[in-house]
Amino acid sequence: QKFNNDFASSIRSNGFDENYFPMPEPVIAGPATRVLSLRDGSKKMSKSDASSMATIYMLDDGDAIAKKIKKAKSDPEPLPGEVDGLEGRLEAANLVGIYAALSDTSPQDVLDQFGGQGFGAFKPALAEVAVAQLAPIAEEMRRYLAQPDEIERILAEGAERASQIASETMKEVRDIVGFVS
Repeated sequence: QKFNNDFASSIRSNGFDENYFPMPEPVIAGPATRVLSLRDGSKKMSKSDASSMATIYMLDDGDAIAKKIKKAKSDPEPLPGEVDGLEGRLEAANLVGIYAALSDTSPQDVLDQFGGQGFGAFKPALAEVAVAQLAPIAEEMRRYLAQPDEIERILAEGAERASQIASETMKEVRDIVGFVS
C-alpha cells in the first residue's frame, strides 16, 4: 500500500488538479487489523499454514469454527482487566482482538466483560460470536459456489459497470493531464 500512496503523491504533486487527485490516506484501523494464527500468535493467520487448525477459512462451517477457537493456543493466566495486561501475551491479545472485531467493540470492552476469567470461559464465548458472524458468510459462499452461472452473471454485470465508470474517469484524467482523447 505504501508504494501506491507514494505513486499517487508523485502524480498529485506534478502540478495537476489537487482536487481531482486527492492525497490517499491509508486505512489501517480496528482491533483485528492483522489477525494472527490460532496456533502461533507471532505469525499472521494464513491459508498456507501447515496446520489447518491455525486458520479460520471462509468456507468453515460453525462446528469447524468453534472447534478451532476452542483449540486455539492460549496461556494459563486469566485475562487481564486492562489492555496493557496483554503485553507479551500474543495469543491472548490475538483472541481478544478477534472477539472485539467480530463483536464490533474494543479490546478494552472485551476485557471489561471477561477480565479475571480464564480461557475456559472466554473461548466458548468467542466461538459463539465467531460462529454467529462467520458461519452465515460461509453458507452464502457455498450457495454461490453451487451456482456458477449466477457468479458469472454477477461478475459480468460488475465488469460492465466498472468499465463505464473507468471510461468516464479516464476521459476526465486525460483532459486534466492534457492527453488528446
